[in-house]
Amino acid sequence: MTDYTNDAQQRLIRLILLMFGDVVQGFPPSVLSREIGCAPAVTTRDLANLSEAGIAAKDEATGLWRLTPRLPQQAIKVWTAIDHAEQQLQEAKQRFRKTL
Repeated sequence: MTDYTNDAQQRLIRLILLMFGDVVQGFPPSVLSREIGCAPAVTTRDLANLSEAGIAAKDEATGLWRLTPRLPQQAIKVWTAIDHAEQQLQEAKQRFRKTL
């Protein structure tokens, strides 16, 4: 089986998941580096890439980094889709109950 994993991509995923831990205040880069287990320069590069993608932003007043609304908005889409599917299921159940 071919191993398609990529260390940099895996690190970015871990970084994003870590940043979900505080979407209000955010994190200093030093904490992110420590938690991810990489050098500060690597974290700086990763944060710059997340910023370029519109996923993370630095609060210039505090120096803390946090997620932008971009990913949390995707989670809202997931819940909306689940709610819609649940509504469709309830409607189907109601149709079958009427025929009994």
